[in-house]
Amino acid sequence: MKPTKSTKTAKSAKQTKTANSSPKHSPPDTIADRPSNPAAMPPTNGLYTLDVFILDGPVTEDFVEENPEISRRIEIQGNQTLADFHKILFKAFDREEDHLYEFQIGGQGPNDPEAKRYGLPQSASRRRAKSPPVQDVASTPIASLGLSVDDAFGYWFDFGDDWWHQVNVMSISQPEPNTQYPRITQRVGASPPQYADFG
Repeated sequence: MKPTKSTKTAKSAKQTKTANSSPKHSPPDTIADRPSNPAAMPPTNGLYTLDVFILDGPVTEDFVEENPEISRRIEIQGNQTLADFHKILFKAFDREEDHLYEFQIGGQGPNDPEAKRYGLPQSASRRRAKSPPVQDVASTPIASLGLSVDDAFGYWFDFGDDWWHQVNVMSISQPEPNTQYPRITQRVGASPPQYADFG
């Protein structure tokens, strides 16, 4: 039921995807299978447990054979922002150089034009004129997204190399006292190099 890692070949990793492209492989349990339910908005101090899977990116086939699933479990409070979520994901996947990124909420899959998009203000100028407006991640608390358990949404990191992720909402509960959030609570698979050597 969990998404599994997909990969690019060395040849396709050198090609740049267009703004309307999507990952080549869909996991068994995809965003399209999970209805978005913004009805009941949890309290802003709720604790969100989110499983984040890499769906696609410039990864060698050898790496994928050794790491068929690459995922991280993150706990983050509802009053923390999507910018905070990006920062902990950057750390969770051991990335070294930051790039533009975007969260896509409420669509039927990565890069769905119907999804509501959240990113950095400067990322709006990189998108096509007909694309939906991008909301600012720094002013968007997690609780304001109206997420429910079993919802899923997309995370796109680096508009050139195109790292695609699926985020599954596993639970919404109360935070533990004297605990610093957001935090990484589980790692499955090694972190792929941000810039793979296909030589």
